[in-house]
Amino acid sequence: MVSASAEANEPVAPNRGGGPVAFENPSAAGDSTRLRLDIAYDGTDFSGWARQPGRRTVCGEIEEKLGAVVRAPVQLTVAGRTDAGVHASGQVAHVDVPAAALPDDLVRLMRRLARFLPRDVRVTGISVAPPHFDARFSAVRRHYEYRLTTAVYGAEPLRARDTVAWPKPVDVDAMRAASRSLLGLHDFAAFCKRREGATTVRELQRFDWTSTGDILTAHVSADAFCWSMVRSLVGAALAVGEGRRSVEWMTALLDERQRAAAVAVAPAHGLSLVGVDYPPDGELAARNAATRELRGPIVPGCC
Repeated sequence: MVSASAEANEPVAPNRGGGPVAFENPSAAGDSTRLRLDIAYDGTDFSGWARQPGRRTVCGEIEEKLGAVVRAPVQLTVAGRTDAGVHASGQVAHVDVPAAALPDDLVRLMRRLARFLPRDVRVTGISVAPPHFDARFSAVRRHYEYRLTTAVYGAEPLRARDTVAWPKPVDVDAMRAASRSLLGLHDFAAFCKRREGATTVRELQRFDWTSTGDILTAHVSADAFCWSMVRSLVGAALAVGEGRRSVEWMTALLDERQRAAAVAVAPAHGLSLVGVDYPPDGELAARNAATRELRGPIVPGCC
């Protein structure tokens, strides 16, 4: 990933350690070059990630501005589509760019792009993707955080756009117990808005809560997420924390095979995509094949 603080005249290339290394313009190697983009955004004023006619979206903004910079149409593939109001600090996408359109170094490309993009979306890193890299199908897990405050006065003004005000007492230990009971490979149909032809089977690898004063943060990680899953998990856990539901009720939801009406979806603005994990470069092709075979026509994403 290219560091934004790198010197403007220092050529860079993909480097999993994060620092700049030598970059050669790949125009002689083929007609296009696949780039990995690391992306952060405040989702408040976006209608989500995905392109939507007549609506302001994260994908639409980046594609428009990047296309203007490289003077060619571009199309992004993203690790996890986020819904309206959802934020990201660790989103990942890839894009195939005509090799001849690339500048001599990627720091220059990132700086030019920064001048075009609006303040609520940043491309924080650009690197040449390794062979077989696919932002969506190569991912092995995605990490989300959901932030809320139980302060009686609500969220601090400087964090009001990413922190949900929940000014009622909750039993955090009960929420932790309920969350742990869902870990593993299960059908999460009760927590998902179903999409035609998409599976709701997921491996939930982390679901726990940390607290600092009146700030509660849910940490949720899985191989992929179906539509509304993260916010539904959080909503169910909050029902347990308030004493309206039991730990056993939450565990029993895994037996449901359709969306459970009793599960409330937590507000979108408390949710952020904070990271995406990928395997070593030599395992990317195998990961792509395995994901396509096991998941079928899924749309990995959030909420």
